[in-house]
Amino acid sequence: MVEGRFKSRTFRRVKVKTPGAKVVTHYRKRKPKIAHCGECGAELKGIPRERPYKMQNMPKTKKRPERPYGGVLCSRCMRKKIKEQARI
Repeated sequence: MVEGRFKSRTFRRVKVKTPGAKVVTHYRKRKPKIAHCGECGAELKGIPRERPYKMQNMPKTKKRPERPYGGVLCSRCMRKKIKEQARI
């Protein structure tokens, strides 16, 4: 019988084949939602959708794009913001 905490859909069910050729169900935490732009709310490209323990082992360059406001604003809003700053 499965433990009570695994009965909810908080955990996703993954079929795993063991070395003894049995297929068992493992319960893994779900991935977080995709990152969104701070200004327009669009989905951010180039940011992995991983759990915090995987993100902290990743190099900084893999966590967000290497450009101004990378990981905070989408490329469209970033371009707009840079143009506004140049006009001032």
